[in-house]
Amino acid sequence: MKTGRIHPAKIEEMVEKAKEEVAETIKSEGERATLETGVIGLNPELIKLIGKLKYRTSYGQNVLNHSIEVSNLARIMAEELGLDSKRAARAGLLHDIGKALDHDMEGTHVEIGVEILKKFKENPLVINAVEAHHEDVEPQTLEAVLVQAADSISASRPGARRETLEAYIKRLEKLEEIADSFDGVDKSYAIQAGREVRIIVKPEKVTEAEMIIMARDIAKKVEDEMEYPGQIKVNVIRESRAIEYAK
Repeated sequence: MKTGRIHPAKIEEMVEKAKEEVAETIKSEGERATLETGVIGLNPELIKLIGKLKYRTSYGQNVLNHSIEVSNLARIMAEELGLDSKRAARAGLLHDIGKALDHDMEGTHVEIGVEILKKFKENPLVINAVEAHHEDVEPQTLEAVLVQAADSISASRPGARRETLEAYIKRLEKLEEIADSFDGVDKSYAIQAGREVRIIVKPEKVTEAEMIIMARDIAKKVEDEMEYPGQIKVNVIRESRAIEYAK
């Protein structure tokens, strides 16, 4: 700086120019996504957030391209079934909108996405489809179920994501292994591509109160021993049955 070869003002000018270029790319990419999916009437701020997904990946899969793909798949399936194809396409495009901000805000991308869509007064049925796409809530419409299916198709098709089958299976096995290590567990199942583990406990060994503590302890052990994106739902189930036969 003393010799004059480094100019802070010039650096600031170039940083501002780069910011403007990125902002313009984000805006144009958001508009491209709405054109490719035929989704109209979105709030301009939502279009910008969609554009931001260009710079996000999930297991190597570009989230913007994934969202466009989910939107088109959901629309095509809805058309074939005679359902509301516009709503299906809209929910498909917006289903991962929370990923545009999940590095800035607390919560999962689903929770953040729902909060954003409520802020911009989106259709409640579209919001439900977004909230239900990882089965966090029950889907209220068939279009919401189609978004779940489209999301799974886009994410699981060969070559879409970088995670190898071997690594994927090991992660599921590790999840079940952690759950099975607790006394009183009858059987555990890793589901939702490892985003949830359902644990069946022996009712004679685990009480209702102990079940709550067990869920917390399993979640803590998963946090300590595993690396994973997002969050994993620990679902402990205790069921008592009485069976008798009338002869």
